[in-house]
This record gives sequence, C-alpha cells and structure tokens, in this order.
Amino acid sequence: MARGIGNLAQNLLSLFLKSKCTLCDRPAQLQLCPYCHRQLQHCQLDKNDKICCVKPLVFAWGSYSGLLKRAITALKYENQPQLAQPLGYYLGEAWLKSAAAKNVKKLIVVPIPMHSAKLRQRGYNQAQLIAQSFCQFTGYKQQPLALERVRATQAQFSLSKVQREQNLADAFVISKNFSKYPPASPVLFIDDIYTTGATVRSAAQTLVRQGIKVYGVAAIARSQTQYTKGRKQG
Repeated sequence: MARGIGNLAQNLLSLFLKSKCTLCDRPAQLQLCPYCHRQLQHCQLDKNDKICCVKPLVFAWGSYSGLLKRAITALKYENQPQLAQPLGYYLGEAWLKSAAAKNVKKLIVVPIPMHSAKLRQRGYNQAQLIAQSFCQFTGYKQQPLALERVRATQAQFSLSKVQREQNLADAFVISKNFSKYPPASPVLFIDDIYTTGATVRSAAQTLVRQGIKVYGVAAIARSQTQYTKGRKQG
C-alpha cells in the first residue's frame, strides 16, 4: 500500500515537472508537444519543391507561414534558442533524403553570421544553433567562424531587391584561418529564412573570391514569394 502511494506521488511529481511545449505550453517531453510537431510538419514543402533551381543551390525545408513562421519568430525574437534543435533536425533529415545531398559527398557547413552588435543584443546566432543541430543529424563538419559580418546592415524585409543587394555589399569577410586553410569540400550555408537570396549571394561571393567552392544554402523556411517563383522556375 505504501509503495503504491509512493508510486502515485512520484507519477504526480513527474507530471508537474514535465516540460512545456515552447509554442503552446502543452506538456512535452522535449521542446515541442506532439500537436505542434504535427502542425509544423504541415508547413513542410513537398520533396519536389524543396530545391529551388538557382545558383547557388537553395534547399528549404518548409514554407514561411503558419506555425513554422511562429516558431522562427519565437526562436529569433522571443529568446527561445532551444527551438533550433528540432528545426535543425527537420532540416538535416530532409536534406539527407534529397537529391541535393546525393549529388555531393562531403560538405563544410557555414552558418550565416550576425553582426557582433546584434549578436550581443540577441545573445545567440540562430543560424549557428540550427547548423549545430543540422550537423549532429547529418554528420557534416561545421565551421561557425568561417565568415564574419563586419557591417551592421538594415533589416532586409523592409528593403527592395536592389536595396537588399546594396545593403549587403561587402558585408562579410572571411576569417584568417579559413582563408589560410581553405576546405577541400564545398561549403553549404545554413540560415533560418531564405527570401531573395541577397544575403547568401554576398556571403558566397566573399568565399568564391578566395577560391572556396560554395554548393548552396539550406534554410528552415523559404518565403511565400520565393516559393511561388521556385515553383514557376521548376
């Protein structure tokens, strides 16, 4: 009898100590509850739409809408860095199943860097956290300090396409170590959202000028506008 009461108390304690879902506060074993996990899966692009035929190659796990948009907002602006882990796993799993992964043997993963001022303000670079989780799943090596963002650029969402390109001109520099010992394998950038590609093109140009090959970018989400263009191009 005493043992039964003890087990009941332990079960009740476990219930109260159970972590909550980051997005909805439902009970969850990890960062997300089963409901939010299922809802996020609805945001995933079809396998034929994940790859956008531009240069460098663009691979996106989902569409920047619904709960995925909410999750990225919480990750970036609501101090929820733990969301990077499941999102990075989603991206890594889909990447390994894609034609993009089958066309290359080895890759070096480089997260798109943040300017030091914004990094101090936020406390973490969400792209680096996503890349870390992505690499845990895929087994790729990460070079988080390969690039440095030396210009504090404006937020891209408020700018036109031409302004975005101008905003990011010479925004990145390559680290001395990465320049001195360039990788033999191509680079895969990791970012949270892919919109017009201005950020990726600027970062890619910085590496290409040093003779480093860039394979493409893998992002958690692609904007609705870019998604529509990608389907038309496909």
